[in-house]
Amino acid sequence: MATSIRKVKTTDLELKDRLVAVNRVTKVTKGGRTFSFSAIVVVGDENGIVGYGLGKASEVSAAIQKGIEDAKKNLIKVPLHKGTIPHEQTAKFGGADVFLKPASHGTGVKAGGAMRAVLESVGITDVLAKSKGSSNPHNLVKATLAALMLMRDAVMVSQDRGVSIDKVFNG
Repeated sequence: MATSIRKVKTTDLELKDRLVAVNRVTKVTKGGRTFSFSAIVVVGDENGIVGYGLGKASEVSAAIQKGIEDAKKNLIKVPLHKGTIPHEQTAKFGGADVFLKPASHGTGVKAGGAMRAVLESVGITDVLAKSKGSSNPHNLVKATLAALMLMRDAVMVSQDRGVSIDKVFNG
């Protein structure tokens, strides 16, 4: 199975950002405690394009801005089929294991926290998702994006097999 990375340029895209998690980190020195923040952010155009980024700074708002800029550099294109995903998919990243399943129209996004942010940013309106293993938001976002990168629609499958799409649908 040949999977190609579907990188996307940020030109002329109306991207919406979603904050997934903010983490406060404390560094203890002889002069006292120093606080810094890390933020994981997901951006997407709600039409098949999504990316995530991690920002670190001494203030929350600066960390979020850095995360948004990082996310815009890591955009991918995801095939959608009538508001849902083309097929079932599982993926694993670190301790997080995710399972995505297409759902009929009107089901909604049945997913928790970090997975929901990614799926809504892509533009998926109906999907069943299950997170198994770790609930770490960083690994969940990465596992969900890994599952979405493995998605293939009918056109991509026909190209991989060397068959024209007209022949697939018209016999």
